[in-house]
Amino acid sequence: MNKTEEFISEEKRHYGKIYSDIAFAISEIKDFLDENILKNRKYYSRQPVLDKYMDLLDSTNQETKNRGFFKGLIDGDKYVNLLKTFKSDHYQELDQLKKCHQCKCLKCTAVCKFDSCDGCKAGRHVAYCDHERTNVAFFDNSQNSMLNLTNNNTGKDDRYTVLAIVQDSLEDKRYILIENMQNKERFILYYYPKLPEDDYGEITDEEDFNFAASAYENVERD
Repeated sequence: MNKTEEFISEEKRHYGKIYSDIAFAISEIKDFLDENILKNRKYYSRQPVLDKYMDLLDSTNQETKNRGFFKGLIDGDKYVNLLKTFKSDHYQELDQLKKCHQCKCLKCTAVCKFDSCDGCKAGRHVAYCDHERTNVAFFDNSQNSMLNLTNNNTGKDDRYTVLAIVQDSLEDKRYILIENMQNKERFILYYYPKLPEDDYGEITDEEDFNFAASAYENVERD
């Protein structure tokens, strides 16, 4: 197996699982959801990009086989670069599909009481949802999960990693859990999503703090 074939094999293994799971999910839930709700799912509108990439992998694989082993060695970089260029051009869509594949919303048909896809951001997926009160979204430690906030003690911006967002539908409250990238100190704040920028607030209610902390800690990790 040459370099191109190895690359294609690994890509088909990785994205093939995502492709099949999302296709099966859509097939399973489409008869139980309003069409507009289904179309609002981020994976629904982005699936055609993955369809195209899987077709590209298949056609490239077939072309390399037709060219033979030695010619394939010579042209290997050309084909791999072609595939990498497609991935680069469609990075946001493919990355979103990977997050959707992990998300508890993927096959959900419950009447949603949470932000769902409307509150989704890059690097975020729902890790837990009880369909009633509590929803916990995790982040992936990418650049999309970083946050600058002003330190009240120093007046300077500190850099934080977003660990999770907890939503309480009963109390209509949202909380953000963050970790200082320098000293690893963790904080829980009220979270107010809005345009043009999100806003945050200090928690003074112990019950609210404990709810958010407990919701985060009780999520099962893989």
